Amino acid sequence: MWKVLSLAVFQSALLALGQVFLKIALQKMRPFGWNWQFWGSLLVNWQFAVCGLLFLAASLLWMFMLKNYPLSVAYPLGSLSYAFAMIAAIVCFHEDVTAVRWVGVAFIMLGCCLITK
Repeated sequence: MWKVLSLAVFQSALLALGQVFLKIALQKMRPFGWNWQFWGSLLVNWQFAVCGLLFLAASLLWMFMLKNYPLSVAYPLGSLSYAFAMIAAIVCFHEDVTAVRWVGVAFIMLGCCLITK
């Protein structure tokens, strides 16, 4: 089970990092609109391209995990990305995370430990 857990940690980290790059890309873009200016700014945004590459890598790793491990193990371990996203919110965007949210993440982590037993 340690192998699937390590794969899930890596896959979740890729997903969370992809979300960080997506947020950065969206912050630098023009306001959303169904026009060429918005979509053109999307196509030349390197942070958006990095986001896509990270999501691609996470998706390929996810496909490997689903092929080789039970869904009842792999899918719940995907929730590790919530923990990584909370850390990224603090480190990258200086967001305040309340104690209640940390308790929620602790429950997620506990659940992941129980799944791998």
